[in-house]
Amino acid sequence: MNTKVVRIDEQHIDEALIGEAGRIIREGGLVAFPTETVYGLGGDALNPASSKKIYEAKGRPSDNPLIVHIARMEDLPALVRKVPETAKRLAAAFWPGPLTMIMEKSEAVPRETTGGLATVAVRMPSHPIALTFIEAAGGYVAAPSANRSGRPSPTVADYVVEDLDGRIEMILDGGDVELGLESTIVDLTVEPPVILRPGFVTEEELAGVLGQVEQDATLFSDDSGQAPKAPGMKYRHYAPKGELTIVRGAVPAVTDYINAGLAEGRKNNKRTGVIATDETMGTYRADVLRSVGKRTDVNAVARGLYRILREFDDEGVELIYSESFDGNGVSQAVMNRLLKAAGHKMIDV
Repeated sequence: MNTKVVRIDEQHIDEALIGEAGRIIREGGLVAFPTETVYGLGGDALNPASSKKIYEAKGRPSDNPLIVHIARMEDLPALVRKVPETAKRLAAAFWPGPLTMIMEKSEAVPRETTGGLATVAVRMPSHPIALTFIEAAGGYVAAPSANRSGRPSPTVADYVVEDLDGRIEMILDGGDVELGLESTIVDLTVEPPVILRPGFVTEEELAGVLGQVEQDATLFSDDSGQAPKAPGMKYRHYAPKGELTIVRGAVPAVTDYINAGLAEGRKNNKRTGVIATDETMGTYRADVLRSVGKRTDVNAVARGLYRILREFDDEGVELIYSESFDGNGVSQAVMNRLLKAAGHKMIDV
């Protein structure tokens, strides 16, 4: 398959190109497109064959649910048995934006899209290219991240090309994404609602609308053996090719531990890398050093994480250490992704 890559300017969207992308989806093909979080791999959410193609293109386990993307609130009722009042309140507060809600699915949504579950995950992105594309595609686009399963999610189109060239019909290149981490996922089929994946819509913000929310017990621990109710819950995700270890503790102890590990890695002829901050960049002796920015700017940390993991792959890094980024709010999303990428390998010093 020849994958067509086209550049789209979100300030001046080419209607002809978007129309072509929409036609591909309506005819059962796949198109990668930018959202405010990461690039998504889109197919017709109501077409079982399209969802199967998404799993095949990504090499994704078929019990890992897909998120259905919509562009208008009035399109939601067709996907769910009933729109809960909690969903209406959250949509008013956070849609369009980086929030995915899980509800009981309608008969219109095939189980191929939901990973065999009776629930469906839905979100309305805020990226103008995504919204225009979804409407052109018929209004219902199933879209996980546009990467090979398990790899760091792509925040630029180049990494979509690296993973999916020859596997899908088209890639819409809209430049760098804004946020860099996937959406928050909240399960509205239980009471109180439960956060299944942290993101830029934080626990505190959700509680401000709903009054009470809880976190799933597996967010910061090893995966359970249960079927995943949302993307990213069960399988190793976001992982670089090199071995990643997170080190948590006071800064002097962390830098000493990491430098000792780097020295050992060099003895074994391994190419080493460190995910650091602006404050600690000068303290490490690695082959490849990358800063996620100032530790106090957690949004910058989130925005740069996947890019750095991909750059380590580009540089052939085999042994990677990362500082820990514990905290509330978006820090929880950063740590959730880091722990998944490291296979939950974290050292306390």
